[in-house]
Amino acid sequence: MDSLITAAARALASGDALGALNRIALRNDAAALALRGIAMAQLGELGRARVLLRRAARSFGPNEAVARARCVVAEAEIALVSRDLGWMTKALGRARALLEQHGDRLNAAHARHLEVRRLLLIGHLDEAERALSALDPVLLPPAWRAAHELAVAGIAIRRLRTAAARAALARADHAAREAGIPALSAEVEHAYRVLNTPAARLVAHGEKRLLLLAEVETLLGSGAFVVDACRYAVRVADRVIPLARRPVLFALARALAEGWPADVPRGVLIARAFGARFTDESHRARLRVEVGRLRAMLRSVAELRATTHGFALSPRSASEVVVLARPVEDEHAPVLALLADGEAWSSSGLALALGASQRTVQRALDALAASGRVQPFGRGRARRWTTPPLPGLTTPLLLQARLSAG
Repeated sequence: MDSLITAAARALASGDALGALNRIALRNDAAALALRGIAMAQLGELGRARVLLRRAARSFGPNEAVARARCVVAEAEIALVSRDLGWMTKALGRARALLEQHGDRLNAAHARHLEVRRLLLIGHLDEAERALSALDPVLLPPAWRAAHELAVAGIAIRRLRTAAARAALARADHAAREAGIPALSAEVEHAYRVLNTPAARLVAHGEKRLLLLAEVETLLGSGAFVVDACRYAVRVADRVIPLARRPVLFALARALAEGWPADVPRGVLIARAFGARFTDESHRARLRVEVGRLRAMLRSVAELRATTHGFALSPRSASEVVVLARPVEDEHAPVLALLADGEAWSSSGLALALGASQRTVQRALDALAASGRVQPFGRGRARRWTTPPLPGLTTPLLLQARLSAG
């Protein structure tokens, strides 16, 4: 490797993209094309960066498989930043395996971190944790250690382990300062803000107040009977009863919890569960059926009693009943939660992250665009969507975690 290529690579490693381009801007050999692509990516020219990296991969000779694998990893990072989450994950896995086979542990570790970040974005927390456990951060240089600890913190935040998240972010901050890369320090600072801004609303006894993530963690560990309107479940200590696929039952559970300790009139329950403005005998019969189903699901943690006017919730062991609500009650809150990270998302990436159909996501985006809350740019497959971050709110609890185990 000649001196200019070496100097450009060192400049890129320190975050100096312009310094790298000054050394190799006029060169078209494979190594220079790859470094130019990475430099353009650091400057935000992602489309141009992808073109240069693909040219570089084609230009490397048949005996330069490691160099081509590095190009694949760089292109995967661009895809991740572009929120192109359907990008060829198998290609990244093959590139990582080849880099490990040839002893390039740093770029292999970088590939692993990209895999973890993608899994975290789409809510596969168990898989992300297993992939991350294969890496030993002690052996990594500062920039890689910072990326590793950011991934650890991201998983801890989504699992509501705030003490572990703060410890990981402290390690990430130390590593980022040691690396001397401003963009990395800014990413750590952004992650800290997630812990220090409201994440949910507590609804109890007719009053509402905002909670930080640490307060949410404390609430869920307190033994209270919690109707979790962020994850659509009923939680009592370690017991979780999911109701995400039973929206009528969840609506009844939330209405009963908001009315506790008093009973809730049948008319109110019918309006909340069925959206009916007027009630008749058929609605009352359906209400009895749905309350019976909810009673069966909550049998181990609560009793549902019929009263003269309606129904009342009586927890078996908990002394308090509360509702944990989203910080922003909006039909399209999960879409806004993803867009709030400040990146430009494709509709296909949003669909993959939310576990929804692309058409459903597109309808949500069209509705949000009509109200001026999101903005599209680009056309066709290059179309992306952005929105300003939600002011003063953090959104991990708006996102569903899809756990493969546990």
